[in-house]
Amino acid sequence: MALPTLDDPFYYLANFHTVLDWLGSRYADLLSAEERDFIAAFEALPRASRALLVRMVMRKGVDFRASRLRYAEIGDTRAAAAPLIAAGWVETDAELELAALFTLATKGELAADLAPWLAELGLSRSAGKAAWCAALAAESPAPRALPAWLPSLDDTHYRLTVDALGERFRLMFFGNLRQQWSEFVLADLGIYRFESVSLAASSRAFSRRDELEAYHHLHRCRERFDADEPLADLLAEIPREPFDNPWLERRRGRLLYKFAYRSERQGELRQALALYHDSAAPEARLRRIRVLERLARFDEAWALARCAENAPVSAAETQALGRIVPRLRRKLGLPRGAAAAPAEPERIMLTLPRSGWVEGAVAAHLSRDQAPVIYVENTLINALFGLLCWEAIFAPLPGAFFHPFHSGPADLFDEDFHARRQALFAACLAALERGDYADIVRRRFRDKHGIQSPFVAWGALDERTLALALTCIPARHLRLWFERLLGDIRANRAGMPDLIQFWPDEARYRMIEVKGPGDRLQDNQKRWLAFCAEHAMPVSVCYVSWDEGGDERERQDAQGDEGQPQGAVIEDAGAPPNSAAGGNPA
Repeated sequence: MALPTLDDPFYYLANFHTVLDWLGSRYADLLSAEERDFIAAFEALPRASRALLVRMVMRKGVDFRASRLRYAEIGDTRAAAAPLIAAGWVETDAELELAALFTLATKGELAADLAPWLAELGLSRSAGKAAWCAALAAESPAPRALPAWLPSLDDTHYRLTVDALGERFRLMFFGNLRQQWSEFVLADLGIYRFESVSLAASSRAFSRRDELEAYHHLHRCRERFDADEPLADLLAEIPREPFDNPWLERRRGRLLYKFAYRSERQGELRQALALYHDSAAPEARLRRIRVLERLARFDEAWALARCAENAPVSAAETQALGRIVPRLRRKLGLPRGAAAAPAEPERIMLTLPRSGWVEGAVAAHLSRDQAPVIYVENTLINALFGLLCWEAIFAPLPGAFFHPFHSGPADLFDEDFHARRQALFAACLAALERGDYADIVRRRFRDKHGIQSPFVAWGALDERTLALALTCIPARHLRLWFERLLGDIRANRAGMPDLIQFWPDEARYRMIEVKGPGDRLQDNQKRWLAFCAEHAMPVSVCYVSWDEGGDERERQDAQGDEGQPQGAVIEDAGAPPNSAAGGNPA
């Protein structure tokens, strides 16, 4: 799809027409009579009126002042608004709630007409708008038109009445309400670049009108939940029966999980238990076990925990069960089970001068000319995976892409994401066995640079780091990491060690997780560390304490052994420099 250029002053109108054409070709059977009528009537409007409407649709909110809708290419805003008012798409002087009034007017404009009321309430002119609004709201004033609120203000209030319709168009085009109209502009400016994926005429997010309406309904419920509406009001509006559409059912399951978690935190344990039971969210089973335990229903908790042990949904669930099951055994009087001790990574103990960035302080301390240390956290391994497997990730499978602004496939976090592309990923990973993977990664880094990807953070990866990684990390380790990523992309994209140290002359490396004073390993970090240790991959955990000795310690260090880095005391240096475990340059 060719996008209009920003050289055209009506570029945003051309973008909107592109959306309407897209919907007409892909969603004709799903459009309502209201939507079809709007599209036909919109096409017949004068260009200035169409442009003004699109400007309003693409701005935040539904209330505008005529004096602030000034666009050189549109010209006379009031003239352009007249056909929109006649069509009923814009209202004039609709009643405004107090909060909306305070959004539209400046402090000076408000003071000009509200000063007597403010004085009556004992509010000074120096108080902020927020204080004024809160005090006036306590009086519960009725909504009124702008001239009734501010009679001295010479302006016209416009209210957009087709905002919900524009939102439905946006939902149909993007398949979500997360992406905004600004995606077009960001692409026009080259700030965002997207992979070009072949889209069939049938590519679309929704196949039935009721799916579109259900998505919209769930989105509204989520907004109300985030606004802290009472759960009792929301629960009555959530569909109790599962959707036959797996995508919608996952959204319903996630929302039910959020309702259940809030119920649990509020002490409504039986309600939480029922909601967790109805939720298809992967974490729901673990929460059910914990709620059953809190309700002292230990036999039920034990039975569910045993089912989970036999068929865990994720490594995170297995890890949590390792804590829950022994506790349930004790409460039920069962014999202790045999617990396998997890593999432990190497430990490094450092005392360093206090720093605002502990990872940077460790990197600076351990880095050597022949063994640089680079802060990568989750970016490096994800990027190597994303570059090597680019073709599999962006394969134009049904339901994966349905508009030109995808940063990744829509089913990225679905359970069958890997299964649907198993042969494609196998072909990509085969390069690790053939030995040409480094050439592929370098070529993709060059050819795809800057294109949006769910795995590649371009700003965090440069050619030097890429070259070091391809030189020092063996293909066997890359395969292990990549296969673990594919096992649970949502969970395993995070939790990787903070730093990586390379010895390019020896073609080896080690990864280092850094923990400052009082900081503890998170569960996802423990899982990654255990995985690396289990597969004999060089990984260390560096525990840092701050040197509070001050200038005297620094002076003594400067006079001491020149081979010892200043300001550091290493209690456990780990493996020797030439060991297979990766060594320790300190």
